[in-house]
Amino acid sequence: MKDGMDNKLVTLIGGGGFLGRYIAQALLSAGARVRIAQRDPRQAFFLKPQGGLGQTQFVAVDVTRPETIANAVHGADGVVNLVGTFAGNLARVHVDGARHVADVAARNGAALVHVSAIGADANGDSLYARTKGQGEDAVRTACPSATILRPSTVFGREDQFVNRFAGMIARLPVVPVLKPNARFQPVFVGDVARAAVTALADPETFGGRTFELGGPEVLTMLELHQRIARHIGRTPHFAPLPDAVGGLLAALPGTPISADQWKLLGHDSVVGAGAEGLAALGIGATLLDAVAPDWLVRYRKAGRFSMIERAAG
Repeated sequence: MKDGMDNKLVTLIGGGGFLGRYIAQALLSAGARVRIAQRDPRQAFFLKPQGGLGQTQFVAVDVTRPETIANAVHGADGVVNLVGTFAGNLARVHVDGARHVADVAARNGAALVHVSAIGADANGDSLYARTKGQGEDAVRTACPSATILRPSTVFGREDQFVNRFAGMIARLPVVPVLKPNARFQPVFVGDVARAAVTALADPETFGGRTFELGGPEVLTMLELHQRIARHIGRTPHFAPLPDAVGGLLAALPGTPISADQWKLLGHDSVVGAGAEGLAALGIGATLLDAVAPDWLVRYRKAGRFSMIERAAG
């Protein structure tokens, strides 16, 4: 991998986010130079110590403004578009923004990895899935050689998915579960980062292809809650909510889930039959159980002291 990326310059658009930081670390380890591009680059300054002197750059970018993208991509050998949102004008970000990035990457001759999501569908019933699907179409039109990655739910130390549920399970005696039978194929953030770097290192092999990234097991929403509870040593009562109640909650303002996210939960987030995945990129999938205990320990009653007590016992 080092030979393929050594001294290459890669622009990570949205590189200071959850997934972006792992891609940045993987690229830096492979000897690449990384340019972190986002609205407020100062929010990504924590990545500075990850690289050597001059190995990391920072620049402001707004995907809805093509001139800022041109500045961020200038001179880059590769580009990764990580920008996504559940709020605001999704079409401007997921469709127009993706088109702008792909157009600039193509004009600069840079390899492009576009991060989408499993379930992206230009005709989907949720706005998120629909704009993600339309964004993929825009990328393919502007830059046919782009690699599109469609991860399922991504988990890792800083995620907003497993950690959110762990926090609820740690503090509530009764935990409501929305869409208990919804199916997920959680994928480790480190594996998704490796997929992005692999695609960048060999665009001749992986360019123009779409990969659906899922972990080694499929879990229902209820099973995921139960798994997390086991890891943090909690035994709450899980209360699966009927769809009528869940739909009502999603329709109310100020609740943890929006109406559009409720629609998303109506579709399984699993790798499609026949789709290329991590294996096609030469990457083994990491089990949730293999890495989650390392950070979920903070949700145990005695925190890390509980692990010491268990080891002593």
